[in-house]
Amino acid sequence: MIGGVVGTPVEGVAAEITAEVLEIVTEEIAGEIVKVLSKRCADRCKRGKVKRFALLAALGLPRVMRRLYSCAMTLVDYAKLAHGVARITLDRVEALNAINLEMRDLLWEFIHAAVLDPDVRALVFLGAGARAFSAGADISEFGSAPSLDAAREARRQRDLWALLEEAPLPTVAALHGFCFGAGIELPLYCDLRLAAPDTRIALPEVTLGYIPSAGGTQLTPRICAPGAAAGLILGGEPIDAERALAWGIVHRIVPLEELEAAALAAAERLAAADGERVAALKRSIRRGLDLPLEAAIAADAQTAARLRSRIATR
Repeated sequence: MIGGVVGTPVEGVAAEITAEVLEIVTEEIAGEIVKVLSKRCADRCKRGKVKRFALLAALGLPRVMRRLYSCAMTLVDYAKLAHGVARITLDRVEALNAINLEMRDLLWEFIHAAVLDPDVRALVFLGAGARAFSAGADISEFGSAPSLDAAREARRQRDLWALLEEAPLPTVAALHGFCFGAGIELPLYCDLRLAAPDTRIALPEVTLGYIPSAGGTQLTPRICAPGAAAGLILGGEPIDAERALAWGIVHRIVPLEELEAAALAAAERLAAADGERVAALKRSIRRGLDLPLEAAIAADAQTAARLRSRIATR
């Protein structure tokens, strides 16, 4: 609406100009504009403590600028689907969905949004393209932070892995192709992992002179046998889907053409369950791994009593 009048010639011309601008804007130009916007917003947000999405909305940016912002967000796609399921897709196909710093920030924002959204009760992770869920972290960005302290502070403020570990929502990962480094560490945080027959899983960090620091060294021996985990971590060699299934790293092998549908169907089943009970079960499993058996069973009894009490008072 312009000047309180809807559908005026001026408004029509403005809409036409906006459409023409959007047609000629390339992703590269959009990306540069977004970088400037994000930097200015970050400067006003005390290093990102206020979410950029919220600030950009509050700024009242013209529609064309909001469109430009979303245009450059295609590295990670977030979609709310039916039946309480949301889907996050890694979409950097030309780099085998290698996770760069921008993608890490987007993952943090989208997972955080899903956790806070009462309409979302299960979350599915996919990798775009035919060749990979994710080839891991983008090693070309290693050492590119202004300083080691700055890199640590960024991780502290936006701890993607802790957010995934503590997420009360049930999570499902649909794996195919290369799942290397962070490309398997992210799924290891998920509650359910489905894999296509072409899936190849590896923690190759040892061959590059560092360790799987996004959780691979700790999650893998908690999920599969310690000896198998040690071989995967110390050897750095990939394993196929069949071996990953035998080791318990994936729960089921699904034909590639059915993978997304199977993951979404599994998420819908999880979303249909009572969210409070699912969150309590996830907490019990995580907590129990770090407690003696007797203490873990006692903690579960307390959780069960608390849930029964809440159900009785509804």
